[in-house]
Amino acid sequence: MTRKKRRKSQKGISNLTNTILSILRKDRNQSFNYKQIAAKIGVNDASSRNQIIKALAKLAAKKEIAQAERGKFKAIINTEYHTGILDMSAKGSGYIICDDFDDDVFIASNNINRALHGDEVEFYVYKRRKRGKIEGEITGIIKREKSEYVGVIQIHSNYAFVIADHGKMHKDIFVPINKTFKAEDGDKVLVKLEDWPEKADSPYGKVIQVLGKPGEHHTEIHAILAEYGLPHEFPEEVETYANKLDTSITTEEIAKRRDMRKDLTFTIDPKDAKDFDDALSFEVLDNGLYEVGIHIADVSHYLKEGTVLDDEAYERATSVYLVDRVVPMLPEVLSNKACSLRPHEEKYTFSAVFQMNDACEIKNEWYGRTVTYSDARYAYEEAQAIIENNTGLVLPERSLSKIETTTGLQNMAINTTIPEDVSLTGKAYNTPKEIAYAILKMDKLAKTMRGKRMSSGAISFDKVEVKFHLNEDHNPTGVFFKTSKDANKLIEEFMLLANRKVSEFIGKKDPKKTFVYRVHDEPDDSKLANLQGIISKFGYKLNLKDRKSTSASLNNLLKEVNGKKEQNLVDTLAVRSMSKAEYTTRNIGHYGLAFDYYSHFTSPIRRYPDVMAHRLLQHYLDGGKSANEEVYEDKCNHSSSMENLATRAERDSIKYMQIKFMQDHKDEEFAGVISGVTDWGIYVEIISNKCEGMVSVRDMKDDQYAFDQDLYAMVGRHTKKTYQLGDEVMVKVKNADLVKKHLDFTLVD
Repeated sequence: MTRKKRRKSQKGISNLTNTILSILRKDRNQSFNYKQIAAKIGVNDASSRNQIIKALAKLAAKKEIAQAERGKFKAIINTEYHTGILDMSAKGSGYIICDDFDDDVFIASNNINRALHGDEVEFYVYKRRKRGKIEGEITGIIKREKSEYVGVIQIHSNYAFVIADHGKMHKDIFVPINKTFKAEDGDKVLVKLEDWPEKADSPYGKVIQVLGKPGEHHTEIHAILAEYGLPHEFPEEVETYANKLDTSITTEEIAKRRDMRKDLTFTIDPKDAKDFDDALSFEVLDNGLYEVGIHIADVSHYLKEGTVLDDEAYERATSVYLVDRVVPMLPEVLSNKACSLRPHEEKYTFSAVFQMNDACEIKNEWYGRTVTYSDARYAYEEAQAIIENNTGLVLPERSLSKIETTTGLQNMAINTTIPEDVSLTGKAYNTPKEIAYAILKMDKLAKTMRGKRMSSGAISFDKVEVKFHLNEDHNPTGVFFKTSKDANKLIEEFMLLANRKVSEFIGKKDPKKTFVYRVHDEPDDSKLANLQGIISKFGYKLNLKDRKSTSASLNNLLKEVNGKKEQNLVDTLAVRSMSKAEYTTRNIGHYGLAFDYYSHFTSPIRRYPDVMAHRLLQHYLDGGKSANEEVYEDKCNHSSSMENLATRAERDSIKYMQIKFMQDHKDEEFAGVISGVTDWGIYVEIISNKCEGMVSVRDMKDDQYAFDQDLYAMVGRHTKKTYQLGDEVMVKVKNADLVKKHLDFTLVD
């Protein structure tokens, strides 16, 4: 009995040496005695204290620590410290992405030291590689990526825990019972981190919002917004300020602007659009040139710096487009009314007006504030019908009373030559025939501009967008795909023209003047090589010799996969191989568009960088000095960050709706393409609706499967049966979990 007790008392503290080093390195500017270290470890018996004293002596003898004063020790800093971003795994370990290293640095779960996914951290690396990879330890948290999490609350008698929805939040959040915000057990809530006591296994937090019951539509949509810190309504003071704005068109203000109300002007937008950022005007000049006006809502006229309205717009930085709603950057009185270029209404606009010939050579350009009048509003489908009708198609009959348009083009044949009863020289009559001719002529000009872009090395990413038919209860009744046709491309080319030329007007004329650019860096060579490796499995090849050949072969790849089962997969992988576009005051050009100068100017209702571009352009037109670059660079960084959050929220809402759609199709079999392969299973994208789910390796029971990284495949150990990236398979829905946003499939033999 005595021996057993003695053995127990002499049992060593687990990983004591590393624990002591970790404590001293974490607070490397302080010194600690053995009692303080024992308290940090959480031991107080004599045996443990003796072990700590001996360990300190050994470390001091090895000169890994130093005795700062009698009985007190501190770490010897002979290690270089680095900073990076932590990418957590679901298992609790992680990798740090750091520019100082070619490879990501592995961090074991016991060396995470209270860091969370996305945090900017300080760390050091071990002198020797462990397990064949660079490994390190986090010594400090520089900046938390986020402090608010969405999750489901579990309430106990005296406390509660929130289990976060975020897949990489590896800790539950402890909530004192008096900080549950009256949430009920099982509610989905938003919790804010407050503290993480040194000896606590979990961070402490408080509930700041009860979102509702998990699985309910509005709960889940609000949860997506809350997860990314995106608001779903405007503060009362912002709404009040906006509603008090004078939105009338006054004689005094018109006098300060170029009056273009008599120019033939129209909008082309999605049929369900509520805000119209941009309009086009068209006129044939006496000298044979075409005058094209790109007219943009003059948001900056109403959005004054230093107001609560501007502060709110800046914080939001962008509108967010979820599957069933838009979370606007501006209150409705501006976004859908005063700033929206609605038909048959006069509006304040900011315009770029170009005179060009048939070869789209710009002979004259003008920029400034205008007042315009929109003669008609077209949906893309209507403009497309006009374009297609020119090749012999007849426009369908439709009731004009049911749509907001003045087209009236039933069964009208349209020629590319100007009809006798159409006048586009000088003052246009602004009838449907004139507008139809303008659309046809501008379609030809747009195709010429697009051809020039592509020959210059632009890349044509026409990725299919997944859309849903929703009923009154926001339930998906069907899936359809949004593709870009000639009418879409017409608008796109003229918006690109305005964005490019505005940027050139400032950047070329005086490169030292601060401006807001939209830049896109060249793709990373390693990402292109990885793309090459994947697409070779499908029989495709890239020519990566130089920039021009790379662009040409990427375009050829995107053209080759069009309509094939692997199209969406290859399109997605090609986009991922590109660098991310961002806002900055430091122009490096736009690789994807093959432009040396490019800005965002054409969507100020929904993007704050466009508002900044308007302000800066007007400031320079008025003869102003260069704006503060540092201030605008900070604003650009914020705008890029908010754009990224909005994009992630939009993707999550699509994923949510796909899962909701598949809940009603559990008994059906679907043909799919393997879109991803990992250690834990294969991802399959259904061909007919683009819904993606996972087949767990545990559910592949006809063999023992292992991931072959070189083949991008799961290979059966005994049968050698292979499931490879791009293979077509049949699947059924196993589980469609709206709460966890997981879609699980099983393979059908």
